[in-house]
Amino acid sequence: MSTMDLLAKVRSLKELEALISDAQAELDSIKDELKAEMTNRSTEEIDVDVFKIRYKTVTSSRFDTAAFKSAHKELYNQYVKQTKSRRFTVA
Repeated sequence: MSTMDLLAKVRSLKELEALISDAQAELDSIKDELKAEMTNRSTEEIDVDVFKIRYKTVTSSRFDTAAFKSAHKELYNQYVKQTKSRRFTVA
């Protein structure tokens, strides 16, 4: 692939990333409006035509790695596993 081909690909990539970012911002805005309406109506579920909108509180339990590491450093180090991955960026 030539330098000009690479440049064209990078420009295309950047344009698509901008489109995705704009679409994501619009999507988030619409979701926020729907959540606000549900909060105003004091409801967790609304039927709208063929759609069911839910905005419910969900409780989950998560392991506190930082607290465990500080309280049991040797045990933490015994079970910690390092992984490798590759990161792609265009700046």
